[in-house]
This record gives sequence, structure tokens and C-alpha cells, in this order.
Amino acid sequence: MSIFQDPTGCVACPRLAEHLAHIRQRDPDWHALPVPAFGSLDAELLVVGLGPGEKGANRTGRPFTGDVAGELLYPALHRFGFASAAEPLGADQWANPAMQLSNCRITNAVRCLPPANKPTTAEIRQCNGHLKAELAAMPKLKVIVALGAIAHQALLWAYGIKPKAFTFGHNVRHALPDGRILVDSYHCSGYNWRTGRLSRESFEAVFAGVKSDLA
Repeated sequence: MSIFQDPTGCVACPRLAEHLAHIRQRDPDWHALPVPAFGSLDAELLVVGLGPGEKGANRTGRPFTGDVAGELLYPALHRFGFASAAEPLGADQWANPAMQLSNCRITNAVRCLPPANKPTTAEIRQCNGHLKAELAAMPKLKVIVALGAIAHQALLWAYGIKPKAFTFGHNVRHALPDGRILVDSYHCSGYNWRTGRLSRESFEAVFAGVKSDLA
């Protein structure tokens, strides 16, 4: 297995590094650094999001905690046995240290919070090397769930696959060259939930399929 270290000290993107330094000065108790993945490298399932939210993972230091997206993701993971609890936060509204993932790892295409939650294409590509190394360091990985079109694109870049080969769509499945399965899902963002683009049922259907793949 390849050696992989989460890039918590990375400052390769000057705009993002400057933005996070400003946040640490403003809120010194926040994480406000590149957010490490959550879960074991030996997992068979990898969930890939876009990046940390300002008051979510950027604050807590754990992917998909502290914002609406986690309120959809963790209950779905818990329902299908990939998380020990549906609630990712403790009573103090920080990441719950008692909650564990089972056979699942959660990461992001971009590890740093970008200004206005919008990373540039160059920043996504810069961070893609970390994602590629992470994929290489997961020897048991069988299924990858991409949350949103940017995560989907980042995974194709990591594999060197042309975008037109794999069209993004909710609960659409793709066979990757190494035998792994890529499953796309609309991002579990508050916007997609509020507008009805994504429901709890349609989101959980993605993980029901994943559970069958890993049975």
C-alpha cells in the first residue's frame, strides 16, 4: 500500500492559504486548515465531496460536520451500517469523537475552504494530486461515491479519464479502469435539499445500491 499523509500543512494554493490564515486570525479556535479525510484507508467505500464549508468542516476539522450536508450524509451512512451514529456532532456542536466510520472513508476534492465556497479550476487541479495519492493508498477500495459534479470531475482527472466518457447524473454508475465502481450523486447540500433536487429517499437510494455492491 502506498504511503499517504493528509495534506494538513499544504499551502500550495496562495489564495486559499491566505484565506485560511485570515479565518484563523478571526476565529482562532476554528480548524481553518486543509481538512483531513475521515475514516480508514482500508475501507471499501470512499465518499468524495467538493470541499469544506466555512462553518462546517472548516470549523470542526472533520468532513461534512457542522452544516446541512452532514445532516443528510451521516444518517444515510448510519442507516446502511457505514457509521456508528447518525449524529456527527457532539453536544457542544463540534465533531463527535465517539462517532466512527465502518468500511467507509470520507474525503474532499479540495481540502481547503475557498472564498465564497468556489474553488478555481487551477485549485481543484492542484489538489487533485492528493486525491490521486489517496486512491492509490486504498488497497481494498471497491466503490467511490462522488457527491456533485465537481467531485465527479476531480475523480476523472485522478484517473486520467476524459469527461465525455462518463456523464454525471444522480445515482448513475460507471465502471472504472481498475475495476472499481464510481457512483454519482447530487451533492447533499442545503440548496439541493431545499429546492427538491435531492430528497432523503433519493439520496439514501445511492447508499442502498452501494451496500448491495459490497455485500
